[in-house]
Amino acid sequence: MLIYGDQNVYDAAVKRINFLFDEFETVVVGMSGGKDSTVIFNLCLAIARERNQLPLKVLWIDQEGEWQATVDFNEWIMTHPDVEPMWFQMPMLITNNASSFDRYAYCWKEGEEWIHDKHPLSIKENVYGVDRFHDLFEAIFTHHFPNQSACYISGVRTEENIKRLVALTHQLTYKWITWGKKYNKAIEHYAFYPIYDWSYRDVWKAIHNNKWKYNPIYNRMYQLGKSIYSMRVSNLHHETAVQDLLMLQEIEPETWEKMAKRIKGANTISHLNEASFRCPKELPYMFQSWEEYACHLINNIIQEEKHVKMLQGQIKRMSAIYTDIEINNTMWQKVINTVLSSDWDFTKLHNWELGSPINAYRSVKKGTSKRENFHKDINSRYMTPELQHKLIKFFEHDESN
Repeated sequence: MLIYGDQNVYDAAVKRINFLFDEFETVVVGMSGGKDSTVIFNLCLAIARERNQLPLKVLWIDQEGEWQATVDFNEWIMTHPDVEPMWFQMPMLITNNASSFDRYAYCWKEGEEWIHDKHPLSIKENVYGVDRFHDLFEAIFTHHFPNQSACYISGVRTEENIKRLVALTHQLTYKWITWGKKYNKAIEHYAFYPIYDWSYRDVWKAIHNNKWKYNPIYNRMYQLGKSIYSMRVSNLHHETAVQDLLMLQEIEPETWEKMAKRIKGANTISHLNEASFRCPKELPYMFQSWEEYACHLINNIIQEEKHVKMLQGQIKRMSAIYTDIEINNTMWQKVINTVLSSDWDFTKLHNWELGSPINAYRSVKKGTSKRENFHKDINSRYMTPELQHKLIKFFEHDESN
C-alpha cells in the first residue's frame, strides 16, 4: 500500500541524502550512465557543493559490453572537475544472456580485442578477491575504506520491480531507514537508494527542469519506439537488456561489430525479434499443454546440466504450490520466459511470485485471505486482466467448496 505525505519526492530525496552525508565519513555515488543514476549524481553533487565536501566520489564498474553513448556520458562525469573518479575497468565475470552455451562473458580479458578502450583514469587491476559483478561493490568498499564508515548511494527504484519494493520497504537497514542494504554492519558499510519511491515521471521531470545532461541513447530508443519501462543503457548482454542488441546494429553499428566479435551469441540474437525472448500468447499447435512446451524447450535449449537441475528444482517447488490449472499454466509460461531469456538467476520467476496477484493466490490457498483483502490485492496495477480473471475464477471456485 502506498502512503502519500505532504512532501514531494524531490525534497524527500534531498533530505535523505543530506542525512547520509551527516551520518557517514565517506559518501560514494554509483553511476551506470542511466537516468536514475544521473539524478542521484546531480543531487549528490549539488549537496556536496553546498556542504563544501567536494570532490564527490563517483563509482562506475564498467562492464565493457556497453553502449558507446554510455561510455562517453560516463567519461564526461568521471572527468568532471568536482568528481573523484572510481572507474573500474578490470577483469570480471558478467552474465551472458545472449548465449545458451556460454553462461558468462569474461570482461576486460587481457590479450583480447575489447569493445571499447580502457581509459587512463580507470582502475585496471582486480585486487578485491571476487570477480562477479554484484560481489564487487562490497569488496571494493572493504578494500578502499577499511577504517571508516562509508555508504554507496545508488539510483535503484521500486516502481517496476516487485522484488525491489518488498526488499526496500519491509525491514530496517540503518536506524529508521528501510531503503538500503547492509554491506558490512560491523565496519558501517551500507548501500542506500534515496529515490526508491520515485516514478519514471519524477526522474524525467527532475532532469528536464534542472537541464541536467543525460545519456542521449534514451532519445534514440524513444525514436525507435522502445517502451519507457524497458529502456536500459548499461551492459548489453544482461538478462534485462539483451533485447537491446536488436537495435544496437542500427543505433551504434561500430559498437555492434565489436560486440558480435567479442560476445558469444550476440550475432544470433540479431536474427531474432523481440518476441523471441518471451512466451508466445498462444500455445504452439504442436503441443498439448504449456507444460509440454516448456519441457520441450528445457530439453532442447538449455545446454548445461546444472542449469537444468536448478530449473527443475524451482519447478518442483512451484508445482506443489500452484496446483490450480489456470495458475499452473501461468507458472509454466513464466518458466518458458526464463528458458528463452537464459535467466538462470530466476529473476523473472521470483518477480512473478513476489507480485501481489500471486501473493493473493497463496493467501487464499492457505485460508488467510478474506474476500475484501483478496480483491484489493488482485486490483494491483501489476496484474494483467487475464491473470485477474484467473484468480477471481479460482477464488469463487474455492469459496463454493
